[in-house]
Amino acid sequence: MSLTAKLILSRLTIKTLKQAKRIIRIVIGFTLLIIGIALIVLPGPATIVIPAGLAVLAGEFLWAKRLLKRFNSGVASGIKFFRRFKF
Repeated sequence: MSLTAKLILSRLTIKTLKQAKRIIRIVIGFTLLIIGIALIVLPGPATIVIPAGLAVLAGEFLWAKRLLKRFNSGVASGIKFFRRFKF
């Protein structure tokens, strides 16, 4: 195999590997998100699974990053609200 063919093959392999990792992250993120949405009506920890799916997708999509930030700020304000009550 010539040097040019090896270089082209190595570049294609690296690019394909990056694309495969990205696709796997997207599939895992959407799977977690769909399971989390289903867990809203089913018994299960939807409040844990949905942010996990958004966290995985936040590395790839800006909308997921914004939703995760909104969720985190809502949790922070909820914690602040409940800390006012002394149990």
